[in-house]
Amino acid sequence: MLRELAIHLYLFAFQIIFHTFKLFPQKKKTVAVASFGDNIMYTAKAIKDISDEEVIVLKDEKCRYDFGQVVDDTLSFTIQQPTQFIKSIYHLATATTILVDNYQGFLAVTKFRPNVTCIQLWHAAGAIKRFGLEDPSNDARTEKAMKRFQKVYNHFDYTVVGSEKMATTFHKSFGLEDDRFIRTGIPRSDILFDEQKKQQMYTEINQQFPSINGRKIILYAPTFRNDHLTDYELELEINQMYEKLSDEYVLFIKLHPAVTNAIDEGYYDFVYDVSDFTEVNSLLLITDVLITDYSSIPFEFALLERPMIFYAYDMEEYKIKSGLIEDYENQMPGPVAFSTMELVQVIQDHAFNLDEVKLFAKQWNEYSNGNASLKLARFITGVEEKETERKEILV
Repeated sequence: MLRELAIHLYLFAFQIIFHTFKLFPQKKKTVAVASFGDNIMYTAKAIKDISDEEVIVLKDEKCRYDFGQVVDDTLSFTIQQPTQFIKSIYHLATATTILVDNYQGFLAVTKFRPNVTCIQLWHAAGAIKRFGLEDPSNDARTEKAMKRFQKVYNHFDYTVVGSEKMATTFHKSFGLEDDRFIRTGIPRSDILFDEQKKQQMYTEINQQFPSINGRKIILYAPTFRNDHLTDYELELEINQMYEKLSDEYVLFIKLHPAVTNAIDEGYYDFVYDVSDFTEVNSLLLITDVLITDYSSIPFEFALLERPMIFYAYDMEEYKIKSGLIEDYENQMPGPVAFSTMELVQVIQDHAFNLDEVKLFAKQWNEYSNGNASLKLARFITGVEEKETERKEILV
């Protein structure tokens, strides 16, 4: 009850400030609200490469992405920074294009000008967990909250997709019709086609961690579990992995920044903490074997056609709390393991079927082919864009 009241008061104040700023002149500019940042970063860079359009990024409390000098300005979109927060609302009220990469509640009470386009750059290329209208936690929501969610989804003029499978998912999760999908591919996936960036990453990693000494890289990137924030434990028996795999492999671990202290520092020449790498796809370029669980990382990693294992030690619990897709074990393009010894055995036996990975990549990345950012930037700016090209990515 108190939470709903706080949300109501926040949105009421936001609405008043927003509509006040709508009295100001509109300017041709793209304003992005970033929770994750990577898709927005790639899109912003492509926009600046082909036009002089102003790009402003508003970083919410979740965003740790560094946009550097690529964009014209970066502001903190949190009420803890009131001056920047109010300036952020000004930019939202006077923009021509709005980009978001997550659920943003303020959309429920904003009425943009008729010529404004709001584009959802969702932070996942595929779906393992149910979200939006399909989220199992909705059963505990009030009718008022559900109406608010739908108002937010209705604000998405377009949603970017990398495949028809993801368009189907968004249709169910956001209630969107087919003409509201932009079929450009996922902007951040462009890096996975960049051979120069791959060589650069190998050089950077070997300089930062010289003790790797030519060994293959296993990347463990589990889903962030919010309910285990204060008592998170790394559910890996590092000693078993070290004993069986350290001659041939090293283990990179990427956790949420809030829980990096869960990493055992006793295996300095085998375990490497890479949690400070904000761009996961750059790490995928140098990863030989991926270990994850219910994350969306596999959808893009599949483009590299490399092995992956799904470490689902808490699968039954996770199904109840977060809502996994049906038939999870058989839909994943790799072995599902439930213990560290199973992980080790799969890696030692090379028990992977890369044909499954290739099929998975084809299903989920049919529009992601290395120039997604440019195609989206052209869609937004209209620069060097033929009418036939615009139709191709909408149909």
